[in-house]
Amino acid sequence: MVVDMELQEAKDAVFALIKEKDKIESDLRALKEVLDNNHVGMSEPLVDTEGYPRQDIDVYQVRRTRHDIICLTNDHKALMTKIEEGLHKIHALTGSNDAQQGIIDAPNSRETETSEPFLRVNLISPGSPAESAGLQVGDLILEFGSIRYRNFKALTDIKRLAENSRYKAINVKIKRKSDIMILTLTPHPWVGEGLLGCNVIPLEAIER
Repeated sequence: MVVDMELQEAKDAVFALIKEKDKIESDLRALKEVLDNNHVGMSEPLVDTEGYPRQDIDVYQVRRTRHDIICLTNDHKALMTKIEEGLHKIHALTGSNDAQQGIIDAPNSRETETSEPFLRVNLISPGSPAESAGLQVGDLILEFGSIRYRNFKALTDIKRLAENSRYKAINVKIKRKSDIMILTLTPHPWVGEGLLGCNVIPLEAIER
């Protein structure tokens, strides 16, 4: 009975965190629309070539929006860490891999037996969506959303999927040493370049 109560409390805590995460992602989408309406991203200069504030955008609004995006991105990263900790706690209480909805250890899964890596992560930028998702340098990517080694053609496939999945969670199946895990990666603008904040390199066929 005590374990059941503790398990329910752990689940309620994770559900509350996920709800908060969804709210942040919704706010980030709204902020991104503000930047889109000004036709800028997170890094374009706010002054013209002569050093004066640009007249084609609302400089104050853009500066404030960028600041809010940075703050919310940091909050999102912290929430993802708490969610991961909560999922691990649920897993410990239930002893079931199915309890983890964001990061799932599945070393004995039949599905993973047919999965083959096609990308290797060789760079993770601090504070990026990739870091928030839990990706690490050296991870081998088995699946990136709907992309697998059988239908992967070029890195532009990854870029295109990320662009089409802004603020939408993508399941990324990876192999880390002997462990198989599924991470949840949400592409979105951040202080750095791109929507992911990581660099991956294709594996040659012989490496698979």
